[in-house]
Amino acid sequence: MVSELISQRPYATEAGTARFAARHGALSAPDAYSTVGKMLLSSVGLGTYTGPATDAGDDEYVDAVTDAVRRGINVLDTASNYRHQRSERAIGRALQGLFERGEVYRSELVVASKAGFVPFDGEQPYDPPAFLRSLTVEAGLCDPDELVAGCHCLAPEFILSTLQQSRRNLGLQTIDVYFLHNPDTQLQTCDRDTVLERLRRAFAALESAADQGWIRVYGLATWSGLRARHHERDFLSLFDVMRVAQEVAGSRHRFKAVQLPINLAMPEAHTRKNHHHGGDECSALQAAQRLGLAVFGSSALNSGRLGRSAPGHVPPLPPGHGCSHDYEPSVAALQFARSLPGVHTALVGMRSLANVASNARVLRVPRAPEPWIHMAAQPLRSGAWTAIR
Repeated sequence: MVSELISQRPYATEAGTARFAARHGALSAPDAYSTVGKMLLSSVGLGTYTGPATDAGDDEYVDAVTDAVRRGINVLDTASNYRHQRSERAIGRALQGLFERGEVYRSELVVASKAGFVPFDGEQPYDPPAFLRSLTVEAGLCDPDELVAGCHCLAPEFILSTLQQSRRNLGLQTIDVYFLHNPDTQLQTCDRDTVLERLRRAFAALESAADQGWIRVYGLATWSGLRARHHERDFLSLFDVMRVAQEVAGSRHRFKAVQLPINLAMPEAHTRKNHHHGGDECSALQAAQRLGLAVFGSSALNSGRLGRSAPGHVPPLPPGHGCSHDYEPSVAALQFARSLPGVHTALVGMRSLANVASNARVLRVPRAPEPWIHMAAQPLRSGAWTAIR
């Protein structure tokens, strides 16, 4: 124990994540964990976007995070604005308890958060626009034109201020993955060159943060930006973004991850060939693979819709790749999201013990084979899911 504590690092490590995976190996399938570099990440991760901004909601998340880690999930995702900073704080409470009881070491867990949207503090203020402006423009953290839609900002000073806030909320010295949150929001009022320049300045700040040990790596967490058609206003090319990172820090850059929606209702990151590079066309997932980026697939159950009933056109899971019939709807959706080539972790919102128990079961079965994935995705290419998008 003494030597273990001496060797501890304030962030996820190869040895730590390998130890975590080995400890849960008896109850997990051989491919339950994804290899990112030499680290092992659970192929299902816990997300914290949904739920009421209440003390009771906080307690639910504390219990859910604690149970998820006990069941073999070592990827935890949040953001500064999720539930008005309450989600970060709930994860911090859960981790403090787990660490104090000696149930897990910091080096075994991958914790991700995000900056971009200006967060409220615990609850919605009386005058939201005035409150958000007071935290940004009036605080000297950005110019007026850098506050887009009254709530989104990529200015370096704002990003670094939010990062320090996130570190305090989580109670962590180092955040493993720090995402710029929905940078495509900036494209509502700015042209693409302006947004890329703002990303350049934000990347320089995050490189400095990594040098200081405040984060390990950074990335983009997008909603539509990476899966939009290439001619649409909100499209961002991963190849362009990578070029910016290389211009900022050369081959030693820490731009290493992306997060984007991928599920049975929103398969575009897999099916849409919207990224052009060197005369080739490829999907967002293929582009991420070519660039060596870790991929966190968000909204794996499409805000719970795909957990309530199995889509009629999705074929049954092959023998040995599903769980009991009670769990088949969510299992089919999770199997699709976590089994896609290039996806390392499928993120699912889990704020109840029942959700955790249901979703963690997927770690016990092998990922779905490619022929099943192809059949499950086929009807989606014809727009069969347009009604619920």
